[in-house]
Amino acid sequence: MKTTLVICEKPDAALHLAEALSESGKASRREKYGAPYYQIDTKDERIVVCSAIGHLYQVDTKGSPERHYYPVWDFAWKPKHQVEKDQRRQELWLKAIAELSRDVDTYVNACDYDIEGSLIGYMILEYACNGAAQIAKRMKFSTLTEKELREAYANPMPRLDFPWVNAGMCRHELDWLYGVNLSRALTESAYKFSRRYFTLSTGRVQGPTLRFVVEREKEIMTFVPLPYWTIEAVVEIGGREMAAEYQFERLETKREAEEVVKKSSGKTGIVEDLESKKYHLTPPTPFDLSTLQTEAYRHFGFSPSQSLGMAERLYLDALVSYPRTSGQKLPPTIGYRDILVGLSRISQYEKHSNMLLSEALRPNEGKKTDPAHPAIYPTGVSPKRRLEPREQKVFDLIVKRFMATFGSAATKQSEKVTIKVGDLRFMVHGSRILKRGWIEYYEPYSKLEEIILPSITVGQKAAFKRFSAERKLTQPQPRFNPGSLLRLMEEENIGTKATRAEILDTLYRRGYVKGERIVATGLAFKITELLLKYCPRVMDVAFTRELEEMMERIESGQETREHVILEAVEHLIPIIEDLKSNETEIGKELTRTIEEMKMAETTLRTPCPQCGSKLRIIRSRRSGKRFIGCSGIWKNNCRFGLPLPQFGALTLLEKECRECGFQLVQSKMKGRKPMISCPKCFQTKRHSMSGQKEG
Repeated sequence: MKTTLVICEKPDAALHLAEALSESGKASRREKYGAPYYQIDTKDERIVVCSAIGHLYQVDTKGSPERHYYPVWDFAWKPKHQVEKDQRRQELWLKAIAELSRDVDTYVNACDYDIEGSLIGYMILEYACNGAAQIAKRMKFSTLTEKELREAYANPMPRLDFPWVNAGMCRHELDWLYGVNLSRALTESAYKFSRRYFTLSTGRVQGPTLRFVVEREKEIMTFVPLPYWTIEAVVEIGGREMAAEYQFERLETKREAEEVVKKSSGKTGIVEDLESKKYHLTPPTPFDLSTLQTEAYRHFGFSPSQSLGMAERLYLDALVSYPRTSGQKLPPTIGYRDILVGLSRISQYEKHSNMLLSEALRPNEGKKTDPAHPAIYPTGVSPKRRLEPREQKVFDLIVKRFMATFGSAATKQSEKVTIKVGDLRFMVHGSRILKRGWIEYYEPYSKLEEIILPSITVGQKAAFKRFSAERKLTQPQPRFNPGSLLRLMEEENIGTKATRAEILDTLYRRGYVKGERIVATGLAFKITELLLKYCPRVMDVAFTRELEEMMERIESGQETREHVILEAVEHLIPIIEDLKSNETEIGKELTRTIEEMKMAETTLRTPCPQCGSKLRIIRSRRSGKRFIGCSGIWKNNCRFGLPLPQFGALTLLEKECRECGFQLVQSKMKGRKPMISCPKCFQTKRHSMSGQKEG
């Protein structure tokens, strides 16, 4: 009997595959060194299904690494537990896979079918399974449904997808070379100057992304608002009052606006023209990852990494297809009707699924394709567990988007009434939905507003009831939010669908950006300024895009990994040499900026109520507790102090307390909602309650 070892990317995927391959639909779970695996015995074959836990190998300095030294050019792939601390689980996992790989006849990489999955499986097969990558097969699937997994196992690719493996290796190696050298250059420069350690980072994608945010912030800061005037009017036609717009959207001077008000106020106009147009709204295209992340942010406020994490959880539950896709196609092979029949068994989707099943099914596909996966779609499988509320929201969004792509076009009628008063003209706009079409399936994520106008005829009188000239100011472009920044990265072709969300998280974690409407901090400005001064090419989006395109050519077999690495290193060597020779100046500027930021983050706007000095957040050396103290303690002997929450990350907010005007603080613990409080009111209430108790 031959033995086949199948390696999946995650334990949940291994369980789904084992259950799919088992005749009974149930898999016998076993363990080796704490790592679960499954064994299925058939008449002709013994199948052992095990899994990785993501990447078990990573790039590191060749030999014994010196953590603070740079530049570093020699690298090697090493087991993750040899590179990072507290990776005992990964070590035991690799040991288990190595032992399971003994006396095996056939090896199969069943990790996720993308570049990362190809790389994860290759590394395990090559290094933990004694070079088995050269003879292994590759499973290709987009969902973890029983039918697709069985078909993928029965019809594997005869060998691994080595162009993808090489592209994946190249991306990790490039990211490591740029990231470790540039990040150490910044971190070590600051440390050598200040003798204090600050974690600073940048990279070939992180740098240009940060530059987008900083440049937008500069535009906002230097924007000069210009005044303009609009006319706000209310007109009565046929006994009903409606808002009317002046024929020109904006007027440049107050005098012009006042003249319009003077000419029209209290006058009666005549309906001069009626215009009606019908237009069709085509159904939305299916979700690729970036549009899913954008919609999840728009409707639920989920960050890109949060929505990706929830989509991956749904994928591992076999509820949706593989989410890391750039495709907007839904091929007929996924089985439209079977999916809708499955969705009809879920009560909230029964009505709309049955409506679609009575029609011919043809999705409105987008232009983007993905060689590995179709667009994101529900599998039709019903949840076997109670979904967490945020998961349920993402699942509902994916299901309704899928159904909406099969809907007919929506039809809307727009109506415009032109009213003449003297030599001026005003417009009243209305709209009505003639056919709901696909919107029926996508509510509440898309709605068409209706403004129903009364019956109006040409020549009818229209009395102007109220007029005003409103002064307004031009506005700069809005700040990025996570969704819009993600879209820009995609448009500029920097990063990948798998890494862009992680880059955004890193910018927040490093303190380079803050807020839902992304604000560049002083440190972001300084990092960008220094990198543009000493290594402008790293910050050039065109150079980053060029590297991305070279790696795409590796995927298609048109370029070699070795050539791309050599060319990238040639660009990087003089950059690092320049940074090295300017360590003192770079360290001085970074240290000053970091100290200013830290001071600003711990200094309140509200002055001390006793002596007027600045109040700061202080941590007691004796007790370790944090509190608000007065900086005038040495000069004025002022002992004013207020308590603070002792747990969670503390942030000084830009808002003041409604009761006393004191600056508010926010304390946020992981997994919990932020707590906002006023230190001064809290102090007063505490004393009041204490006094009552003692009395």
